[in-house]
Amino acid sequence: MGAIPGNIDAGQSPPMTVPLRHFLVGLGFLLVGAAVGTLSTLGALSGHLSLAHVHLLLAGWVCVTIMGAMTQFVPVWSGVSLHSRTLSTVQLWVVTVGLGAFAAALLTGSYRWLPVGGGSMLLGFWVFVYNVGRTLAAARPWDVTERHFAIALGFFVLLTTLGVTLAVSFTHPILRGLPVTHGGVLGAHVTLAVYGAVLTTVFGALYQLGTMFTQSALHGVDLHIQRVEAYGYPIGVLALAGGRLFDVGVLARPGALLILTSVFGFGVLLARRLYEAQVPWTPMLSRYAVVAATMVGWSLWSAPYWLTDPLDPATRFGAPGAVHLLAFGLIGFVVLGTLYHIVPFIIWVHRYSDLLGLEDVPMIDDLYDDRLAATDFALLVVGLCLVVLTDVADLPTTVAIVGGVLVIAGIAVFLTNMLLVLHRHSPHTLAGILFERLATDSTESQAATDAEHHASRR
Repeated sequence: MGAIPGNIDAGQSPPMTVPLRHFLVGLGFLLVGAAVGTLSTLGALSGHLSLAHVHLLLAGWVCVTIMGAMTQFVPVWSGVSLHSRTLSTVQLWVVTVGLGAFAAALLTGSYRWLPVGGGSMLLGFWVFVYNVGRTLAAARPWDVTERHFAIALGFFVLLTTLGVTLAVSFTHPILRGLPVTHGGVLGAHVTLAVYGAVLTTVFGALYQLGTMFTQSALHGVDLHIQRVEAYGYPIGVLALAGGRLFDVGVLARPGALLILTSVFGFGVLLARRLYEAQVPWTPMLSRYAVVAATMVGWSLWSAPYWLTDPLDPATRFGAPGAVHLLAFGLIGFVVLGTLYHIVPFIIWVHRYSDLLGLEDVPMIDDLYDDRLAATDFALLVVGLCLVVLTDVADLPTTVAIVGGVLVIAGIAVFLTNMLLVLHRHSPHTLAGILFERLATDSTESQAATDAEHHASRR
């Protein structure tokens, strides 16, 4: 993609340091989470390894990246100014400190610090919800992407509330006498986090990115899938979460069916967009192809288990053994594919867009190294396959170790590629991106200008 798509307003984007620092911190959590996962296979760490591993990857890498992406994407797509640049900085560091304390408490067994870490994460995520929510409010009426983002913000509020409840319950019996159990709260928390906040955001983003960067349009069966997903998926998440919270199978099972149907359907929709792509293949689209295949495969694999017993703790992430397929094959590759465009896009807009017509400028996809992109893709796909195989088959531990090492190597190559983009093309140093102080922003709305732009975009 050599130019900015014409139906978005890049001029409304926040300073480039805002989303980029989120992405860099998120990638740091990804490396730490992958290392914790590999070390746990070797038995080199103690404590609640699985909980630390999951939180570093999902709350750290995925959710921090979502915070940065929404902070960038909502103003650009909706044509409105970000409500507060200051809050966008506050949200990142409050979540980062909270997650660091939370993961350290889990790994060391110092559980008295869990409520502190959980409370800090709740505060940071709620600041994010408020900031992006106020930004979205200026963009109404909402399109399909904006509706998904608004719903995802609601899921963030619910999941963090349950998360803090779980953190406190480690040291205080606050659930005693309530009509819920620790396992029920945990099941609902997982459901609202993975299928609610994360996948709702993924669907909302891919409705635009999957069409924009394939230069194709939804048609035929795509429109039917969209209608089913737009209404059925949020209802399904709430039903499954409620069923797991209160141990009511008759509520959880229809919710599970709606989620499975929506994920399968969206996988078909995304595969059709990729098949009909009118542009050269890019690292972004290659990773989206993995996502489409994973959506279809995960939903078919998980269907028998969820429709039989969606309350079974072993099936919180779908079929037993499907956790890495869902968390990395689906969610992870969405993030990686999107970052392969959005990081160069942000750099290009701030460094080269004003030079168009005045001198030769590189295209967006010229900013990263194609050979490194191909290398990290191969490492991550092979590593993912090995990890998933060890989840479902009785294979030697060395297979899981090799898979983990390949994943870490792929992440390192990907990170190198992104850092080279920043080093070669960004007007800011790495330290500047992470720690530069933003000027205090005005939160006054630009109602007339934004309303005019919004109306014309519709």
